[in-house]
Parts: sequence; structure tokens; C-alpha cells
Amino acid sequence: MLSRRALPAFLASFALLGALTGAVAAEKAFSQQAFAAAQGAGKPIVVHVYAPWCPTCRAQEPILHKLEADPKFSGAEAFRVDFDGQKEAVRALKASAQSTIIVFKGGKEVGRSVGETNPKAISDLLDKAL
Repeated sequence: MLSRRALPAFLASFALLGALTGAVAAEKAFSQQAFAAAQGAGKPIVVHVYAPWCPTCRAQEPILHKLEADPKFSGAEAFRVDFDGQKEAVRALKASAQSTIIVFKGGKEVGRSVGETNPKAISDLLDKAL
């Protein structure tokens, strides 16, 4: 049971969890069908090849979420590929490492980065898809 003093802190942490969950929702789990649909629609696409154990991936994630929330990128589709669990997608995307960010303008790849954690460089990469 929570005390009256602990209740505000609990509610604040619960709200923070909700905000974080909302941010993660912007990035969809990769599926070939959803990716093909986004390509067919001519949308800008960002693919993040991610592994939960990868510190570089974890450093990239908040940068990508912040950029995806920018109105400039509102029409872009963002996908996350699980480096360990989606080997077929990793091979199809020719991603040799986790922490790979690939951007597409419709059906065409227009940029790729591996291990980049500089927010400006990542923003410049995403700009190529617009």
C-alpha cells in the first residue's frame, strides 16, 4: 500500500513510463509487408537495426525518437529491425551490424549509417529521405 507521500512520486513515475511508451510507439516493428506498403506509398522510411544489448543502439534510440516527433518528419515511417531475431530482414537490408540506420525515399535507399550517435549527423541522414 502506498502512503500519501509516496503517491505523487508513484504517479509521476507512471506518467513518465506512459510518455516513454508513447515515444517508442512511433517506431514500428519491421515486417516485410508494412515496409513494402510504405515503399509503395512513396513515404520517407527510417529503418533502425537494433539490438537491446547494444549500447550504441540505446544511444541512438532517444535521438531517433526526438527526430521522429519533429513535424518535419511527420510523414515518415519508422521501423525497428531486431538484429538477433529478424535475421532474414537483416540480410535483405544488407545490414552487417546492429546500430545501423538506413533511410529510404520511397523504394530507393538514399543513406545509411553504422554506429552514428551524433544527433546532427543522424538528423542530416534522415533529411535525405525527405
